Amino acid sequence: MIRTFSMPQVQAKNLSNLMWVEKYRPFKLDDIVNQKEVVESLKNLMKESAEMPHLIFTGPAGVGKTTTALCISRQLLGEDWKRDTLELNASDERGIKMVRERVKEFAAVIKIRTTERDERKFRIIILDEADEMTSEAQTALRRIIEDSSETTRFVIICNYLSQIIEPIQSRCAIFRFKRIEKQTVEDHLKWLCKKEGIKYDDKAISQIFDSTNGDLRHSINILQSASVTGSISVSNVLASLGLTGKSKVNDIIKLAMSGKFNDARIKLLELTAVYGMSEFDFLKYAYEAVYSLKLAHPEDFASLIAEYDYRLTHGSHPDIQLTAFLAQLSRIGSKE
Repeated sequence: MIRTFSMPQVQAKNLSNLMWVEKYRPFKLDDIVNQKEVVESLKNLMKESAEMPHLIFTGPAGVGKTTTALCISRQLLGEDWKRDTLELNASDERGIKMVRERVKEFAAVIKIRTTERDERKFRIIILDEADEMTSEAQTALRRIIEDSSETTRFVIICNYLSQIIEPIQSRCAIFRFKRIEKQTVEDHLKWLCKKEGIKYDDKAISQIFDSTNGDLRHSINILQSASVTGSISVSNVLASLGLTGKSKVNDIIKLAMSGKFNDARIKLLELTAVYGMSEFDFLKYAYEAVYSLKLAHPEDFASLIAEYDYRLTHGSHPDIQLTAFLAQLSRIGSKE
């Protein structure tokens, strides 16, 4: 079910020029899309705000983790929530210096009561993409969480819970956000189109979901990009997605699978250097392209793409790794 988001008057002004993901970002927990179990559990915790634990939000990108954290801050801290909330993207500042300086300094300050009814003595620190923090920084963070529990509550946000050290996990209540279902995403996108007065094609809306796989933030960005002509059509969506690059990946995979390694390599370098496709997008499209070929032994390819995704994630040189990936793909093709 899609709700009309409530926005304070001061924030409802001058929204026409904002990105839609900000313009229609929920301000209350009740407006969060498709995370009913998480929302209900958080609302129960917030009834006794003084006993509110530290939180970890984990799950795929674009499903409402950061928005939920901001809603909690607004609802717990009231009008001065911005003053008493520190939001950091840990992937930008991953090291121990950020933890010791910015986080420790903010956590050390006792919240000032602004009214007689202001009984919440803690402040809130939101650490986004915390799974990108170094292990040393997480170890330092664990000590700060322990020492500042009377004055501060932490909301730690990550895509991969396994990348958060166990001592931090044990000090937090963990909430797992699920990928948003197709019908919910499509209904929400159609609701946005109606709010913006834009015509849409049902097939175009479905194409957006198929390309984002439940990432609502990415879906909204594509919708806004495709709306520049005043209507949402399949051709506009495909142009916004840049699927011409996807077709080029299909060609490269077919060349590699047929044993034409050098030709595949030249087209790969053109695609990454000239057209600017990222190595992760290449692997994603390669995954789709190979499985559409209906291989006799798909397990060989599954193992291969997992290996190179791991290598790229850990900082290996993308051109070298993708070229090696094509070489391995040529071997698999010869077997097929």
